[in-house]
Amino acid sequence: MTTVNPSRAGRPRERVLTMRGIGKHFGAVRALTDVDFWVNEGEVVALVGDNGAGKSTLVKVLAGVHPPDAGTIEFDRDEVTISSPADAQELGIATVFQDLALCDNLDVVANLWLGRELVSEGKLDEVDMEQRTWALLRELAAKIPSVRIPVASLSGGQRQTVAIARSLIGEPRVVILDEPTAALGVAQTAEVLNLIERLRERGHGVVLISHNMAEVMAVADRIVVLRLGRNNGEYNAADVTSETLIAAITGAIDNTGTRRAPTGRTPTVRKDETDDRPDADVIPLTSREPRRGRRRGGAS
Repeated sequence: MTTVNPSRAGRPRERVLTMRGIGKHFGAVRALTDVDFWVNEGEVVALVGDNGAGKSTLVKVLAGVHPPDAGTIEFDRDEVTISSPADAQELGIATVFQDLALCDNLDVVANLWLGRELVSEGKLDEVDMEQRTWALLRELAAKIPSVRIPVASLSGGQRQTVAIARSLIGEPRVVILDEPTAALGVAQTAEVLNLIERLRERGHGVVLISHNMAEVMAVADRIVVLRLGRNNGEYNAADVTSETLIAAITGAIDNTGTRRAPTGRTPTVRKDETDDRPDADVIPLTSREPRRGRRRGGAS
């Protein structure tokens, strides 16, 4: 097993992951409805939206935590089924959740190789694991003082670096980062954003979930907006303003024209609403077709 993936920066980008028509409901609540999402190699795609927009649910579908109720997932243009986290890892999808899931009492080497330890002649190969750990951290330009100190003694940015480096063991094609800069200071945030740049240079497709528009604009190539569990815009980061993104997130630019209503009761319908089905989970606001906001970037 190797930990160093040669950079594919000079190659044309290839589609790695495609999600089409993804739907997911939990009882009466529809968390995702007909969501399209895709990622190229060597590309940072930011997934943004307000609380409850469906970002975490979409990520958990990708990570194998929740199976989708509708839609298809393609990896390297082959349709696949992700029914467990092991399936996602086997395909090459690594997820770094917000809680990081590090063992504070173990050192950096032990955290990186936990569950994937290298063995030589029936014993742990500590030397090889340490050498590979240093090689990976150097490639990521990580600022870790020592790989033999407990993770509990590291700063927030350094802990995030360890969690991301651990996700690269096994050579994933897609790395998902869930709010990687939450609760970090300015210097630590800059360290993590630099690390995201290194992931792009190595050829990984990166999915970045963040509420910070400045960070999204700084590192993302493309930005996908979710609202009320639906797509509500896709933009090239170089061509969009933060004001446009905030408008799409809040609904000022509304591509969905929908709102949620619980199943099993008749929703309150305004005078301009025409769909009064009591069993509808998603009720159109008006009888007109939903307005289509400006969409930029490649077709999904």
